[in-house]
Amino acid sequence: MSYPLKHVLIAGAVSISLLSACSKSALVTPVEQQNTAVPNEKNGALAPLTLTPVGSVAYTSNGLTVVFTNNYSNLDDALRQRMVNTFFSVYPQLRTRFNTNAATSVTFIMDPNYNGVAATSGTVVRYSASYFQTHASDIDVVTHEIMHIVQAYTGGAPGWLTEGIADYVRYKYGVDNAGAGWSLPNWSSSQSYTDAYRVTARFLVWIERHGHPSIVNDLNTRLRNHTYTSSTWSTLTGETVDQLWADYSANPAL
Repeated sequence: MSYPLKHVLIAGAVSISLLSACSKSALVTPVEQQNTAVPNEKNGALAPLTLTPVGSVAYTSNGLTVVFTNNYSNLDDALRQRMVNTFFSVYPQLRTRFNTNAATSVTFIMDPNYNGVAATSGTVVRYSASYFQTHASDIDVVTHEIMHIVQAYTGGAPGWLTEGIADYVRYKYGVDNAGAGWSLPNWSSSQSYTDAYRVTARFLVWIERHGHPSIVNDLNTRLRNHTYTSSTWSTLTGETVDQLWADYSANPAL
């Protein structure tokens, strides 16, 4: 599904103050992009990909806007469209569940000079062009990053929990985790709930399924409202986070 183009913006540099920089987990095994060409439907010969022009375009749907700024001259336009579609598919669900006051306009930047995977600050997400050149199937990087916009934590939130909730969201709302080879890891004695990302995400899923179905919503609210403390876990569940981890470790099946 394509979303209506409302206007084209003049390309320009966007400066962001880093809030969350996300790296590829060692457990990610996305399908690598093998070619920069696709079969021609008529004769099977390889034809060049359609490329996204350098510049900024704004897309709107149902009161939401994503401005896509492309600074990479070799961006496959199918990837750009899939990123836009993922935003419009997932972001409304996240706003409804986690923060109805979350921003209605966000910016995506495809940056050939950024060497991580993605970084979010405020309402701006910067994506690594080099990462997506070889990991085009890892589309739910978008799902993870737009949750950081919805979270809107402005200070005092533990990084491990912030990233754990974002990967919980990827697990719950991801549009193609299987295609990227992405899944929650099995429990291991070497893990800790502070490992962040999918280790923490699986722990949250376990708590959710073992008597506390609103745990992620409740933690998210307290983190955003600056009322989260180490005692929040006891308040919400009757156990400290260490006690919960011990329970999880004793019976980690989801």
